[in-house]
Amino acid sequence: MKRLIICLGLTLAPQLGWASEWTFKTVTPPASDATNRINIQITPTIVAAPPATAPIAAPVLPSAPTGNLQPWFWDVIPPWRDHGQAGRFTEATIHVTNAPKGSGIAAPSLQLLAKIATDHGPALLMQSAGTRISPALALAVIAVESAGRTDAVSPAGAQGLMQLIPATAARFGVEDSKIGSQNIAGGVAYLDWLMQEFDGDVLLALAGYNAGEGAVREHDGVPPFAETRAYVPKVLAAWNVARNLCITPPELPSDGCVFNFADLARGN
Repeated sequence: MKRLIICLGLTLAPQLGWASEWTFKTVTPPASDATNRINIQITPTIVAAPPATAPIAAPVLPSAPTGNLQPWFWDVIPPWRDHGQAGRFTEATIHVTNAPKGSGIAAPSLQLLAKIATDHGPALLMQSAGTRISPALALAVIAVESAGRTDAVSPAGAQGLMQLIPATAARFGVEDSKIGSQNIAGGVAYLDWLMQEFDGDVLLALAGYNAGEGAVREHDGVPPFAETRAYVPKVLAAWNVARNLCITPPELPSDGCVFNFADLARGN
């Protein structure tokens, strides 16, 4: 049989074209007592672990906007929502007179407030009637917001005497924010809503007027924003002047006020 296989291979190889490439070797079969085994040895290749990647640190963000938060004022007048803080408004109106130089907190002039009251007094009296907002408080807000300019427009798009943004104007039915009486109606309505929202706390209402009611809720008090922390004492400083234009100066921000138009006409 072995000879037959070899002869057959030699016969077929030339026909297949492999004669020049093939060689044949006689292999001796293993002994009958040998075991069948395949012994494959593989030298393991050690793959180095990739270098550890340093974790990327998350950016450190401030917990609140930074800037001058008027500590001289808010370290004395608690900025947080506290329903039991009786007398805080009166204390705040007294303390604001101690504003240090460089704080940026100063009362507007009596002449400016008198001019605004002369120009817009009837609208202030009419729109504040039946609300929690004294005409003197609305006058103080106008002095701080626009200095009495009906055409005032802020970089953020707030317009008119009480600087209503379009969304707030629409919310309170203002069709043209540059018409003084309409702007006052919308601004007073918003302040009145804020006073109700924050249980009559005028400091929180003013903070909400500046920063939005959502910011006051989120921080459970006057938000730690430099602009808002300055805005509230600015309005209080203006209130201290505005109330003296009333025949009977109001004590609380919800008190009524009748402007002394006779004195205003004389420039007193």
